[in-house]
Amino acid sequence: MPTSKSHTDKKNIPGGQNRLVLGSVGVINPESIDEYIAAKGYDALKKALSAMKPAQVIAEVKTSELRGRGGAGFPTAIKWAGAANEKGDVKYVICNADEGEPGTFKDRAIMEGDPHKLIEGMALAGYATGASKGYIYVRGEYTLSIARLAKAAADARAKGFLGANIQGSGFNFDLEVLRGAGAYICGEESALIESIEGKRGEPRLKPPYPVQKGLWQKPTVVNNVETLANIPAIVLNGGEWYRAIGVEGSRGTKVFCLMGDLNWKGVVEIPFGAPLSKIIKEMGGGVKKDRKLKGVILGGVSGSLLTAKELDTPVDFKSLALIESGPGSGAIIALDETRSIVDVVDNIAHFFMHESCGRCTPCRAGNEQIVRLIGKIRKGEGSHADLKKLEELGWNMYQTSFCPLGQTAPNILLQSLRKYRGEWEACLAGKKEKCAC
Repeated sequence: MPTSKSHTDKKNIPGGQNRLVLGSVGVINPESIDEYIAAKGYDALKKALSAMKPAQVIAEVKTSELRGRGGAGFPTAIKWAGAANEKGDVKYVICNADEGEPGTFKDRAIMEGDPHKLIEGMALAGYATGASKGYIYVRGEYTLSIARLAKAAADARAKGFLGANIQGSGFNFDLEVLRGAGAYICGEESALIESIEGKRGEPRLKPPYPVQKGLWQKPTVVNNVETLANIPAIVLNGGEWYRAIGVEGSRGTKVFCLMGDLNWKGVVEIPFGAPLSKIIKEMGGGVKKDRKLKGVILGGVSGSLLTAKELDTPVDFKSLALIESGPGSGAIIALDETRSIVDVVDNIAHFFMHESCGRCTPCRAGNEQIVRLIGKIRKGEGSHADLKKLEELGWNMYQTSFCPLGQTAPNILLQSLRKYRGEWEACLAGKKEKCAC
């Protein structure tokens, strides 16, 4: 086992949180199944296997109104019910732990700090949907996460919480921990499935969806780490209990990663509904060196770019949608007044050009053209026609790319052209000296 210290150790954690998912992170020894059990670990699985039918588990998840925490926010119960209703003697549960979004490390915190909670959530998902096998597909660079999950799975197996006839219930479920292939595209569920099958990570055409034909063309549920980590508490305490947390349309808590020009950086967990400004000021400690806040990247580099004037918006799916935003991957990257928006967008564009799988022309060629045009503008050789071309490229990618990577890659670019137009125009020919780049 690696001996390197996890970044999830409990130290100087901001107050004002409701740590449902992160409650044991930094509190119990993540490599001790006995400590997890002592903290009511696996009680939800015991309850489900002894006193609930699979449909009842799904009903509690439906009552809770839990939505996916990977970015899309799809209702978890609908996905589970879809897989449960599919006919077939073999079904799968996949945990998408290929956390590749820049500025995002919430799933890493869960896997390193409380791996058994994820395993229990997967077993409950398997029971609810009729799956007997699970896979945790972990980002390849997460060495400590992989090691701790592997140990946790072995210990759970030894204690009878994984394997055949779990807790004498007749329910069979086991899982494997897989190292990711190192591609950002494999965060897309169908590309992840292709990778598990030993193929090149490229997205599939939908429909059919994974719940219909997923891994090896069998019904498959794919959930994010944070989503599955919510399940044990929902089953143990009931869907109504969970539904009382958060706000309408966004129930429960959300784990966020605070990054950028803040005084405190790390993971926090709060109920949905708090304004973003409160998270930044009270939990992030405000902007470093008492500088002004220029903007915030919310939900990762495929998410949205918010101005300081938009930060009083409540953090929930409905409110954020009104300003063309969303929780996304959970990243909150603060940008102070010294940051160049053009420079930030250029960095993001290079990232997506590198990570495009190349399957479709809009994404493959579009990202390359965006990088070329931004480079031209930053040299002071651009024109207003180039800004218009960037907008056209971004919208074409959004409307015609094959998968969400190409569709969301231009998000920050397009919003920056609208919200920070002055910084772009300062970079145009004849005004290079005013450019903050």
